[in-house]
Amino acid sequence: MSSEKMHFEYRVEGGNFSEAGYPSSQVKKTLKQLNVEGNVIKRTVVALYEAEVNIVAHAYRGVIAVDIDTEKIIITLTDEGPGIADIKKAMEIGYSTATPEVREMGFGAGMGLSNMNTNADKLSITSEVGTGTIVEIMNYFHK
Repeated sequence: MSSEKMHFEYRVEGGNFSEAGYPSSQVKKTLKQLNVEGNVIKRTVVALYEAEVNIVAHAYRGVIAVDIDTEKIIITLTDEGPGIADIKKAMEIGYSTATPEVREMGFGAGMGLSNMNTNADKLSITSEVGTGTIVEIMNYFHK
């Protein structure tokens, strides 16, 4: 991998489930082209997809910023939405605030944040009710 840093941005529209997964598939392609280890790619894409679906399911809109250097990938997802009132509670497996419509589509099982936490080397979530949420996922290429 070159010593240069790479930066990508993707816009995500709340409620647009047909486009959910596009940013994570693009990141997967990029990491494969950079010859990143398969397990790191898998973990990164799982964490990103879960975060991306949360924007689609819960927020009005969001931006995904992806920064890649020779040692790590940092993904920052910033959304405009209702925010998370209790992050600790939201991290519990099975806890969900998804609407019945979102659940009918097969999303909103309450696994998203815990899956992100499992698949990220570092996970940071900050949120302001009525404003939105910022999620930062960091994975290292070599441990």
